Amino acid sequence: MTTTKKRINISIGKETEKSLFRLAERDQVPPATKAEELLRLALETEEDVVFDTLAQARDKKAARYVKHGSVWG
Repeated sequence: MTTTKKRINISIGKETEKSLFRLAERDQVPPATKAEELLRLALETEEDVVFDTLAQARDKKAARYVKHGSVWG
């Protein structure tokens, strides 16, 4: 069967495996689907950390504020 999803192989410890299978069972989805969902959430969290770091670097006390309407208006 052809799929558009990329397959990867990973090794996980017993505790991670147990947790993954429990969560998959709870949500009534295959473990691979749950793993993909958790990986996607982790990547979004990492992205948020990067954006927060960037925002903090740009946040200065003497920053000049521009009205939303004048930028996007």
